[in-house]
Amino acid sequence: MERLQIKSIILKDMHINKLPFLLFFIASLSTQAQYSQEYKNYKNKYPNAHSVRLQNHVKLNLEVKRGDIEITREVIEEDLYLDESANYNSKKSLKFSSFFELGKIKASSFSFNEDKYEEFKVSDFTQKDHLDGSFHDDTKILSYIYPNLKKGSKSKLEYTEKIKNPRFITPFYFSDFFPIVDQKFVVETDKEIDIRFVKVNMDDFNVKYTTEQKRGKNIHTWEIKNVEKVKSESNTPSYSKIFPHIIPIINSYQGNDDKINILRNTQDLYNWYYDLTKNLNEEEPSEALIKTTKELIKDKTSEFEKVKTIYYWVQQNIKYIDFEYELGGFIPREANAVYEKKYGDCKDNSSILKEMFEIANIKGYLTWIGTRDLSYTYNNVPTPLSDNHMILTYKTSEGKNYYLDATGRYLSIEYPSSFIQGKEALIGNGKNGFDIQMVPYVEAKKNKYIDSTYIKIENDKLIGQSQTSISGYLKLDLFSDLERNKSEQDLRNVYKAYVEKGNNKFIIEDFEEINKFGYEEPFELKYSFTIQDYVKTIGDEIYLNPNLNKDLIHLKFDPDRVHSYEQDYKKYFRYVNTFDIPEGYKVTYMPESLSIKNDLLSINISYEIKNNQLIANQEFTLDFIEINTQEQKELNSFIKQISKQYNETIVLKKQ
Repeated sequence: MERLQIKSIILKDMHINKLPFLLFFIASLSTQAQYSQEYKNYKNKYPNAHSVRLQNHVKLNLEVKRGDIEITREVIEEDLYLDESANYNSKKSLKFSSFFELGKIKASSFSFNEDKYEEFKVSDFTQKDHLDGSFHDDTKILSYIYPNLKKGSKSKLEYTEKIKNPRFITPFYFSDFFPIVDQKFVVETDKEIDIRFVKVNMDDFNVKYTTEQKRGKNIHTWEIKNVEKVKSESNTPSYSKIFPHIIPIINSYQGNDDKINILRNTQDLYNWYYDLTKNLNEEEPSEALIKTTKELIKDKTSEFEKVKTIYYWVQQNIKYIDFEYELGGFIPREANAVYEKKYGDCKDNSSILKEMFEIANIKGYLTWIGTRDLSYTYNNVPTPLSDNHMILTYKTSEGKNYYLDATGRYLSIEYPSSFIQGKEALIGNGKNGFDIQMVPYVEAKKNKYIDSTYIKIENDKLIGQSQTSISGYLKLDLFSDLERNKSEQDLRNVYKAYVEKGNNKFIIEDFEEINKFGYEEPFELKYSFTIQDYVKTIGDEIYLNPNLNKDLIHLKFDPDRVHSYEQDYKKYFRYVNTFDIPEGYKVTYMPESLSIKNDLLSINISYEIKNNQLIANQEFTLDFIEINTQEQKELNSFIKQISKQYNETIVLKKQ
């Protein structure tokens, strides 16, 4: 009523020629009126956020009933939407499976209207299977839509789930890529349950922790208010490496008569893994599998050659499709079935590989391992959170380990998968126990890109012939792109992306492929090319930038970056550009050489004149996987020097 009176007074006092301003002012008042004070406060506090989580409450209840542990998880999530992206957030879903059974669920949206929020309950929930082209499991998706969700609206989700296996308790994260106002994590356990909590990235995080005993229960509570959003940046390490979180781990519990051990240490975890796999491949291998294996190795004289041949055959012939139905996510399938169907997941590939080794009288070891996005060690977190992959380990008589991941294609036996470098491998030896070994990092010079180019200058154009050799993980990335792009034009586009030099007028004229899809030899590409408008001629002088490849410019880091920077593997590059000096011309200016080296990066750029040719050499190594913000600043100072060198020009003067 008061707002209507204000509008009436304004209408009487305003002159007609001020009507546009009047309409704008009225619209402004109307717009402000449709938002709550809560919205205004948080919009002012977090002007760059799309949304803010008002509540993030999770409670774990752990009880012993009839000799077993029962675990339920209660979740409350309430969000306030600060801009128009609310429309895109109306479609939501929850995942559940045989291990995580969804219970009660309630979801509502709230729109502010006439000084109060009006609730719109979600009434339709749609369940469907979770399907992906190469991934199949028993996960179900429950989809729903928040009605009438818009800028200034809120949504609230409440649900419960039953965790069916005590080894699968998930972490509680205290931060995300949006601000969080109120967070609470509560774990309530029976006194018969021995539980511990692993804190990750929590050292500088001010969380209030309390514990109490009540009605025979042990209650642990963590609370924190007003957590700022985590900055989203490219090439950032995974959530588990940067987000503060707590991992509850059940050591043991008292059953009806005995104490039952769950995950006190790595031995308990391995005991469970071994129990799941101890009966693997008890049936005799099929005649077809035996025949294939013996055909593969019949001409091989050494055990290592037999291992390589079998390993490469499995990579080529068993298609990777991930199946994780119930405990099938942890139990490999029989080798005979994998051979017959010609597809399987990482466990299935390890199963058939192990069986084919046994046919060849070679020992292989089932190995559990985590990809590099998992930050945990088995000593600190001896749970299934520490691994998400299975491979087979082959041990030579000299004591060297080969980590064989048959889910990859074209992966040489000398290389572990790039995503398990630096990770702990839990190598099983059946009932005899296990061994933990660190998978080594592959040195940069095994991931080589070497480009040798011969160039003629014609007016403002460069005409060249190149031979590029690519090996290691760089080669695997290229092969992955080539498998997806098979037409002539697609191939040209892929190769242009990999070998482009000079400027965007670089054109590949023709090319020849050598060792395409080969396992151990480098891939080579021979090609001719032209680059228009690269050379500048002024009077009797030619100005030429001999640095056709300026890769390191793109490595420059944002000075305000807050996270470490991560790349998949170490890399080595070498470019040799040989220019014919045009007849009648002489080099009158040539830049000085540049050499920089530290533990993370080394580069050498040099120039020389030989046999009436100008030769420009560039060689650099990126000798890191992950670098922190201080190291990024150090590299930035180097990149500044390198960029200056990249812009240097050679002057040729007509004699």
